[in-house]
Amino acid sequence: MGAVVGTLTMQTKQRRPSRDKTDDELEMTTVCHRPEGLEQLEAQTNFTKQELQILYRGFKSECPSGVVNEETFKHIYAQFFPHGDASMYAHYLFNAFDTTNNGSIKFKDFVMGLSILLRGTLREKLEWTFHLYDINSDGYINREEMTEIVRAIYDMMGKYTYPAIKGDVPQQHVDAFFQKMDKNKDGVVTMEEFVMACQKDENMMRSMQLFENVM
Repeated sequence: MGAVVGTLTMQTKQRRPSRDKTDDELEMTTVCHRPEGLEQLEAQTNFTKQELQILYRGFKSECPSGVVNEETFKHIYAQFFPHGDASMYAHYLFNAFDTTNNGSIKFKDFVMGLSILLRGTLREKLEWTFHLYDINSDGYINREEMTEIVRAIYDMMGKYTYPAIKGDVPQQHVDAFFQKMDKNKDGVVTMEEFVMACQKDENMMRSMQLFENVM
C-alpha cells in the first residue's frame, strides 16, 4: 500500500486529477465491492474529495476487485522491502486494517485507517498503534505480543538495519518499553498506560509509531 500513499502525496502537491470527478464517482458506484460514497467518506475521514479520488484510483489499480486479501497485501508490501522479510509485519498490519475480521480490506477500511495515521490527532495515532500491538485484541499488550511485532519489524528491515542487530536486541527493547509503560507491574500494558508513556517520552513515541516510517 506504500505506492498508494506515495501517489496521494505526490499527486495532491503536483497536479490535479486528469479525469473528471464525475467519472470517478461513477466508477466508485460500479466497483465489485462498492465503497461508501465520496461525501460520506469525506465526512468520516480527514481527506478531501479530491484526495479520496486519488487514493481510490491507486487502491483500484492494485486491487481491481475492490478488496484485498492478506496474501495480496503481503505481496504488495514485500515489494517495498526486498532486502528483508515483510510477511509477518504485513500480517499484523493487515489485521489492524481489517477491523471487521472478515479476511479482507475494503477501500473504506483502508482510508479510515490511513486517515488516522496520516491526519489523526496524536492520541488517535497512538490508539491505532496500540491495536496493532494488541495482537489478540484483548485490550492489553503483553511482552509476547510486543516482541512479535518488534521482531517482525526487524525482519522486514533486513540488512538495512544498522548497526547489525543481535538476536537479543529486540527483547532488550521490549524490556525497556515495559519498564516505562507497565506502571502497576502486572505484566501487561493497557491502552491508557501505552498512550501516557508515549506522550511523556519522545524517544519512545518515535519508536512506537513505526508504522509511519514503514507505510
